[in-house]
Amino acid sequence: MFIVDNYLLAVIFCFITMLCWGSWGNTQKMAAKSWRYELFYWDYVIGMALFSLLIAFTMGSIGHEGRPFLEDIAQVSVRNALGIMLGGVIFNASNILLSASVSIAGMAVAFPLGVGISLVLGTVVNYIGAPKGNPAALFAGVALIGAAIVCNGIASGKLQKDRKSGAGKGILLAVLAGTLMAFFYRFVAASMDLDNFASPAAGKATPYTAIVIFSSGVLLSNCIFNTLVMRRPFAGEPVSYREYFRGNMKTHLVGILGGAVWCLGTAFSYIASGKAGAAVSYALGQGAPMVAAIWGVFIWKEFKGASKGIYTLLGIMFMLFIAGLGLIVVSGN
Repeated sequence: MFIVDNYLLAVIFCFITMLCWGSWGNTQKMAAKSWRYELFYWDYVIGMALFSLLIAFTMGSIGHEGRPFLEDIAQVSVRNALGIMLGGVIFNASNILLSASVSIAGMAVAFPLGVGISLVLGTVVNYIGAPKGNPAALFAGVALIGAAIVCNGIASGKLQKDRKSGAGKGILLAVLAGTLMAFFYRFVAASMDLDNFASPAAGKATPYTAIVIFSSGVLLSNCIFNTLVMRRPFAGEPVSYREYFRGNMKTHLVGILGGAVWCLGTAFSYIASGKAGAAVSYALGQGAPMVAAIWGVFIWKEFKGASKGIYTLLGIMFMLFIAGLGLIVVSGN
């Protein structure tokens, strides 16, 4: 299997993760023109599961180091497999809430709040579970990103007040999503041998096996979670499976692309965690809110017509995010 063997390459993988995690929401925005997010989410999850198999049978099965995918998945212990699946279930619950928030409040609000909260809490959880890197630089970076989240929250609140919009529910959903999302990565990391991907301990999973099992947990739990949301949506009328099967191929492919983009980012995060450490890998990847905010502000114009003070807060948010991410990169050296 392909293994990252130096810190610089691990950081590059983490930045790709950040771009993927911050950009998949564009596919939801594209599909939203004619497609409810609950229906989009089925295609998203299917895309995630299919891409996890693709990367497992390519990058996870080439080279001379480590165990190839089929050999690795056959020896993973039940305990570790269940731990990874639990991570998938937790992630899916949080991501459905995040998708609901995007549909109500937009990317520029949902991602910085939801994923930003997840970054702060998740980095602490993952560092406690697998301490690696300079804690002073790491948590200073996290503190700066926490300040960026506060700026985004203030800007979002001002925008909501100015427009007298109903985005309050979207903000609440983002906070709930971020709190839940902070815990999924630790279950996955605990089931891998982060110290030695080349010769991992028996019963532990390689990153490629982990992403496949993780995606299975997402897909299985989606049969429960998304069905409930379809019947009792956070906004709008209930939707049925009949409506899903009436969707055209182009719309389905957009959702599948979104899942594939997210899965690529997650797989690269797992692969990089061996050299960067779980906390740094997770924290860098969760710089996604800055990417999503850029999409939301400059491409989707979600803050169009906002006051100068709101744009000032957004500018401060971007600067704090960049400074925080810089400190997180330095912390791993």
